[in-house]
Amino acid sequence: MNNLKIGDVLTIHCYKHDGKLHRTWDEATILDISDDILVCGNNKTTVNESDGRVHKTNEPAILFFYKKRWFNIIGQLKSQGLFYYCNIATPYLIDDNIIKYIDYDLDLRVFPDGAFRVLDRNEYNYHRKLMNYPEELDMILKRELTDLINMKKQKISPFNPETIQKYYNLYENIKKN
Repeated sequence: MNNLKIGDVLTIHCYKHDGKLHRTWDEATILDISDDILVCGNNKTTVNESDGRVHKTNEPAILFFYKKRWFNIIGQLKSQGLFYYCNIATPYLIDDNIIKYIDYDLDLRVFPDGAFRVLDRNEYNYHRKLMNYPEELDMILKRELTDLINMKKQKISPFNPETIQKYYNLYENIKKN
């Protein structure tokens, strides 16, 4: 794991299937790390978009990156409650203190009341044709979206407020020290 430890600060690079850099985040503070999962936190971090736009996130977020799953999960602690934004994406890798993954457009948005919505199906279908996603990849991504929805329905971690709060408290303590 590159000798990474809790409290280390990484950056995040999100790519598209064609290898083009899509979006970057300046901060991902490591909160937990194991063979299968990397948990990070950030707050008001700078986001650089591929079209040149730059903005800051509005709220604290707890990010879950997986080594063997084709998605990542972001718990967003907004004033209106706990939201989740889940990206269908490759398993992450770390290269030179940068978390890297390929984003495949399909997203799952989970609202504080538990309702959820799959987003960007049209964008996914457009990019699938444009970039010639192999049939096997299409099957993996759709299966992982189904698994992600089932995790949400069963409230499997990180789809529970206690998990997010625990990591947010840890993030706050790390930032204070």
